[in-house]
Amino acid sequence: MDVDDRATEVEEAHREAALAAHLAQAKQPERPSAFHCEDCGGDIPEPRRVAVPGVSLCVDCKSIHEHLGRK
Repeated sequence: MDVDDRATEVEEAHREAALAAHLAQAKQPERPSAFHCEDCGGDIPEPRRVAVPGVSLCVDCKSIHEHLGRK
C-alpha cells in the first residue's frame, strides 16, 4: 500500500466519522416533546412523545402536513 492509498483510507474514515456525528446530532430533538399539538391543541399521547422525541404535532395534524408537503 502506498502513501496515496493510506491517505485515501484516512480521509474516508474521517468523512464517515463526521457523517455519523452529524446524523447523531440531527436525531437529537431541539426541544422537548409537546404535550399538546401546536396546530389543533389536542393532546399528544405519551407513547407518541416517547417514540418521536421533540414532537409538536398530533398524528392527524402531522399526516395533514405530510400530505401537503410541509415539515
